[in-house]
Amino acid sequence: MKIQERTGAGAGRSAAPAQPSVGDRLPTPPRERKPALAALAVLLILAGALGATMLVLQVGERIEVVKVTQAIPPGGSVTQSNSTPVMVAKDDSIHYIEWTQLDELKKQKLKAVNAIPAGAVVVGEMFGDEAGVAAGKATVGLSLKAGQYPTGIKQGDTVAAYRVGSATGSGNSNSDSSSSSATDSSVIVDSARVTYVPGPKDSGDEIVGSTNLAVTLTVDSDKAAGLAQAASNGEVALVQVPGNSGN
Repeated sequence: MKIQERTGAGAGRSAAPAQPSVGDRLPTPPRERKPALAALAVLLILAGALGATMLVLQVGERIEVVKVTQAIPPGGSVTQSNSTPVMVAKDDSIHYIEWTQLDELKKQKLKAVNAIPAGAVVVGEMFGDEAGVAAGKATVGLSLKAGQYPTGIKQGDTVAAYRVGSATGSGNSNSDSSSSSATDSSVIVDSARVTYVPGPKDSGDEIVGSTNLAVTLTVDSDKAAGLAQAASNGEVALVQVPGNSGN
């Protein structure tokens, strides 16, 4: 009886092979680690972070340089009156003139080689010992007293230079005085460009004596001798005239 029950119980079982249990699965091979690639990734991350830091530092390093506020003609000088300080990113490949170097530039009496437009940031290559005076032109320095130049005269202005002299001779009549004044006063240069004149912010070194004003004019070469002679005798007066030519 027991044998039949066992046989009947076995007859209902499937003939399919038994599946292995979870614990009987074959282990997967461990992943191969690549320490070289991991080290390379770390180095790339560090290099990127270092580059970003250097870029931020370079952008943040700024210097105060000279910017022209009024056009400077050839042979002119940069002063505190025609310039202002501005901040720019430092770049060793650009020869900026720093604001602290302005006094040194004036002491060396360096002149603009070519015209410098207003708004330009100046660099060392713009200046030299010799002014870039155009062919057929000459520069003449004048020492003028108050009343011999118009108030507010500045670099770039166009002026006319007159020979002036006082009528002398106490025994002369009024008509003689008028005639003498007409003879002594004549145009030396009808159109000249003011190359340099010190401004109110400049030091007293640019002022001749205590009251005279040092003015430099660019004129035609054939007018330079007569203007210089009259200037040495103190017989020059400037009159501002309209014009924006390249004199």
